[in-house]
Amino acid sequence: MTSTIATSASFTEIPLLRLSEAFLPETKPTFLVALRNALLNVGFLYISDTGLPEDLVQRVIDQCHAFFETLPEQEKLNIEMKNEKSFLGYSRLGNEVTAGKADWREQLDLVRRISLVRLRVTTRLLTRLLCQKSTNHPTPSATAPIWYNMLGPNQWPTPTYLPEFRSTYEEYIRRMSVISMTFTSLIAEALGLRPEAFSRFFDADQQHKLKLVKYPDASTDSAGQGVGPHKDSMLTSYLLQASPHKGLQAQNIDGRWIDCPPKPGTLVVAIGQGMEALTGGVCASTTHRVLSPEAGLGARYSVPFFQGVSFDARFEDFNDEIPEWIRKMKEDSIKRSGGRQDSVEFTFVKGKWKSLGEATLMNRVKSHPDVGQRWVRHYSGHEPAVTDKLLVSRSFGADPSGAASPKERCRVVAAVTTIDEDRKSSTSALKCTPHCLVTRYMLCAFKSLYSMTITHPMLSVLYISNAESMHIWRS
Repeated sequence: MTSTIATSASFTEIPLLRLSEAFLPETKPTFLVALRNALLNVGFLYISDTGLPEDLVQRVIDQCHAFFETLPEQEKLNIEMKNEKSFLGYSRLGNEVTAGKADWREQLDLVRRISLVRLRVTTRLLTRLLCQKSTNHPTPSATAPIWYNMLGPNQWPTPTYLPEFRSTYEEYIRRMSVISMTFTSLIAEALGLRPEAFSRFFDADQQHKLKLVKYPDASTDSAGQGVGPHKDSMLTSYLLQASPHKGLQAQNIDGRWIDCPPKPGTLVVAIGQGMEALTGGVCASTTHRVLSPEAGLGARYSVPFFQGVSFDARFEDFNDEIPEWIRKMKEDSIKRSGGRQDSVEFTFVKGKWKSLGEATLMNRVKSHPDVGQRWVRHYSGHEPAVTDKLLVSRSFGADPSGAASPKERCRVVAAVTTIDEDRKSSTSALKCTPHCLVTRYMLCAFKSLYSMTITHPMLSVLYISNAESMHIWRS
């Protein structure tokens, strides 16, 4: 399997890079050129020769299938995401929202913090790199920023049913943490920076996240959206496609969807919004989606790993360091393509959030409104700046208590927190009171009502039934 280079301003295929070439003097310069082109022009790529043991990869795949296919439903619900304010745990079918629609997938979110003690790279990449310890994050203090709640705890399935589950994924997260840190240093070099240029954006005991995902085929009652168009958060993510199904697609600069089919022995790397924000738009955070498998093909499985970043990191701390010649290459790429076409709003906007942690929390509430609603008092009561910016989140359910019936009803909750001039206090409450019915033809009226809530010092919560899903965010 040889490396391929993306040189077009609008890609038509996903480039593939052999990671082992980055650690040989005779091949590293070519590797960095290929990586630079992928970063500037694609934002999506395959990597092979990762050094992951084949037996570990197979165990990761087997345990993923076992979780969804053999674990009793009640055992999954015992570790449901809405049980904790950490946004970790099991999310039932259709419970996550992307691009205004329910994602027809079920998933489990896990995290682990890794303390890197020593990093040793050999030509047999990453086979001897596990010189670090793995621990859980302590519970955040009462005075910690509200987004620190996302540091844990995990909700693990009981070992009675899956005795090898936890050890398998803890080992996989440890190894993936090294791959991600190594790859980030290569990104820095490809951008003309020192290998350790991004180091200050990581905690000494950095937490990383892992998902297990199942996408049922279209023979079930679904609209074909496995997961809607979105951009990943943080810096980089690494997807193990755990079944032979197609469905993953990346959007090129022209707005077309390019297939990213499974390739044995590879991981799919996506550049996240955090990396695009830190590099001032030089690295592209590419919109991607997953289509449900065709009827009769069975479920699609995947295991994405999301490289963590310090929740205290700020967008303004880095992008001026990008060399001018790199910025010029990016500008030329955009000019050749006639401008970037994108289906997804960029969330990590400079100046909008005070840290990557806050921006990440906004993404999580937006994707998992049932968790946000259950713990909304934590958001509004603890950190006024959060609910001051988050004005509408969507959730699906048959009743206000959060029962999962994603096809029956769309709830839109507009929470407006009144904060005094000194920002020392806030008034917040939550009531799911039927207030009005809104259809897409009444969006202007809804916006007017929203404006009134800003003008008048009160908290307004709207429960809207059978409405078209919509976003309204404070500008």
